[in-house]
Amino acid sequence: MYYDLVMTKKARQKKAGKYARRTSSKILRHREDPGGAVQIAGLAEAQRSVAGAKRLHSQAGELHQKADQLHHSIEQMHEKVHSLRGGLPHSGEGQPSLERGESRQKHGDGEEQARTVKPFHIVGIGASAGGYEAFIDFLKRLPNDIGMAFVLVQHLDPKHKSQLSDLLGRATHVPVLEAKDGMEVEPNHIYVIPANSSITLREGRLRLGPRAEDKLPPMPIDVFFRSLAREQQHRSIAIVLSGTGSDGTLGIEAIKGEGGITFAQHESSAKFFGMPRSAIGSGTVDFVLPPEGIATELERISKHPYVERAKKGRAAAVAGEMAEKILEKSQKEIIRLFALLRARKGVDFSLYKHSTLKRRIVRRLILHKFDSLARYLAFVEKQPAEVDQLFNDLLIYVTSFFRDARAFEALKKSIFRRIIKAHPGDSPLRFWVCGCSTGEEAYSLAMSLAEFFDQSRTHRTAQIFASDISEQGIARARTGIYPQNIVQDVSPERLRRFFIETDGHYEVQKPIRDMCVFARQNVIVDPPFSNLDLILCRNVLIYLGPMLQRKIFRCSTTRCDRAAS
Repeated sequence: MYYDLVMTKKARQKKAGKYARRTSSKILRHREDPGGAVQIAGLAEAQRSVAGAKRLHSQAGELHQKADQLHHSIEQMHEKVHSLRGGLPHSGEGQPSLERGESRQKHGDGEEQARTVKPFHIVGIGASAGGYEAFIDFLKRLPNDIGMAFVLVQHLDPKHKSQLSDLLGRATHVPVLEAKDGMEVEPNHIYVIPANSSITLREGRLRLGPRAEDKLPPMPIDVFFRSLAREQQHRSIAIVLSGTGSDGTLGIEAIKGEGGITFAQHESSAKFFGMPRSAIGSGTVDFVLPPEGIATELERISKHPYVERAKKGRAAAVAGEMAEKILEKSQKEIIRLFALLRARKGVDFSLYKHSTLKRRIVRRLILHKFDSLARYLAFVEKQPAEVDQLFNDLLIYVTSFFRDARAFEALKKSIFRRIIKAHPGDSPLRFWVCGCSTGEEAYSLAMSLAEFFDQSRTHRTAQIFASDISEQGIARARTGIYPQNIVQDVSPERLRRFFIETDGHYEVQKPIRDMCVFARQNVIVDPPFSNLDLILCRNVLIYLGPMLQRKIFRCSTTRCDRAAS
């Protein structure tokens, strides 16, 4: 053993001697060539800098992940407090607490009304010319016990009694009923609109009214789809079958915006492709299939574990609550998903309202047949295109022309006058529409301003800056072209004055388009516009968490410095 130790020691000494000789040789070479020594020293310094940068990057990633977790916790606490406040019974006389199966919903007039949410999916089906044949093909493949309710809105001759319910009843074992006012919607039933009527869904019941003769062409499909989106949110499904025109396009956008699922008939099977083409062109259709394929896909959706879980949940559970329960054990996956979106699209969704985001994430899971967020995340990491699709889904806004008409009337009656009074000189009025989506709100502001100038017999140059984070939305807004369905939201006088009807569409006239400048902008990180007279941000605030809302309000205070915003 002693011999081994001695030999080991000698070996170490020999190795140290060789190292000392090599070091001495290097020093001599460096003396002869000092530039080489400097180069080696610089390389060592660069290596140390790279190592330090990697450590800082790793630490920054860890801090960002911790911040995401903290933001999520704060958002959860805020939503819990909000739900507790909303769920307390009212103490005022004549204001009873909500019963099981009801929640509150704000309508366009700002008033809250009770909304009954059915625990099963309600499917709205819009059809016109050629729609009867398509629906028959659909029924042939539809299971009798699918657990969904179906409401068929067909364009019918208003002067003749419809036999549609009798004809359809012969093609299926599912009960087919002609809708009656106040009829409660039940699963595994088909309800057909009567002739010369409009139909909506309210408090879980069908409501009939006279056909709107003042709006031509009539858009009964849009009317029903919009009411379905308001009532059922993520439990709404829209199908657009064969037909001419564009009825159903705005309604299908509303359903997609509320987290519902959308279908359109494929051109190869459609007798008339006008309505499906218009819906597909809006960019809000999830599946384009023949009628038999639509029925097959609905059957698959009905068997998805998340859909089954929603059926068994309490009726009052709205979309955000159900999504929260489904993803309650997936916090790490959500943070990772936000990181992927941030890396690919440059947008940090961690401070957005998580209830809305989770609802739309669950929608993507159902569409791609995944029963867990972990499996969906693995799919997203391998399919970058799905990150783009998810990004577009998260940014869908529910908007329309003159949304909440009373707000625009208030602008004309008092706000515009105050702005002009406070505005110095003849410099242009400057407005900012933050979160402009596809442009309807910006153009509505421009039209309201033009009407105010006429009424007050004044005129000032105005610039409306309209921004949104969605490139698709900005591209559509710049065209200024909208489907005929806008007759539901725009008066005949405004259509004549501010639009040009071309090829089944309405195009915003050039003087109004020239007032609006559209640009992509991320309001969270990009600098805002300055020297503003008015900021409109209604379409974006409802999707942001409280921290981002406060940030935007601070921006409004500092940037809107010539009049009250």
